[in-house]
Amino acid sequence: MSRPALLSSAALLIAGAVVGATLAYAAQPHMTSALELLRSARAELERSTANKGGHRERAIEAVDRAIQETRAGISYAGG
Repeated sequence: MSRPALLSSAALLIAGAVVGATLAYAAQPHMTSALELLRSARAELERSTANKGGHRERAIEAVDRAIQETRAGISYAGG
């Protein structure tokens, strides 16, 4: 396969995956919104200073678990 054809195929594959993921998440608007908010919360926790007696780290771990559960819920519901 020529390089341009290979790149075109790869681009179409990536575009298809993005569209498919978008459609799957669109079927779960509240879960998708929650996932975005959880990611934002995690980013804020990461930016904060680490002088919280371990509570910041435990909060990040809890948010990570919540992100995993939210993704699992979306998948379970057919997303």
